[in-house]
Amino acid sequence: MYAFMGGTFDPIHFGHLRSALEVQQWLAVDQVQLMPARAPVHKNTPGRSAAQRLAMVEAAVADTPALAADSREVQSSQPSYTLLTLQALRQQLGPDMPICMIMGMDSLLNLPGWHGWQAFSELCHILVLKRPGYSFAPHGELAGFMRQHQTAQRDDLFTAPCGRVLLHEQTPLDISATQIRALITAGQSPRYLLPDLVWQYIKQHQLYGYTVPIE
Repeated sequence: MYAFMGGTFDPIHFGHLRSALEVQQWLAVDQVQLMPARAPVHKNTPGRSAAQRLAMVEAAVADTPALAADSREVQSSQPSYTLLTLQALRQQLGPDMPICMIMGMDSLLNLPGWHGWQAFSELCHILVLKRPGYSFAPHGELAGFMRQHQTAQRDDLFTAPCGRVLLHEQTPLDISATQIRALITAGQSPRYLLPDLVWQYIKQHQLYGYTVPIE
């Protein structure tokens, strides 16, 4: 199985990393790939370049064999549409390899606004990370999509190359990239919210308004 988690990662932090590692262990796959978007279509343009955000992801996973950085969207000249990424992955990996796209509940709820979203089921599985006790009540097109594709069985993600949506309960770390950026801009330290190597990269390249020495 190829399992991946996309995102802006501006910057990557322990919330991203812990979620990805828990999924890797739960699925019992060799790796989960972290895939920074070059130019996110559904979000504001990041203040940091795609190359800088990729470098921070690479630094964050350098000593963790269970996680890896996938640079394909950063290196692509195409817009960072998930549909294009999935089509490229399917072409590379062939028709029989299970592909699992990992996302949060907010992303799932906004899925009908994504370009070509109804074709995702023909290209990958979707693993949705939800908070314990979260009540999921989809409406409209998303409700029909879930009725057709939802499963409660992890093994279904391995017995077919695509077509299933599985909700997986996970307790996320309450950390946000917005919080980290605000701390740095205010001259405060974000240590213990993100890996030290990422913090070193931010200081070295003076990202997020970093200008004065802070530990």
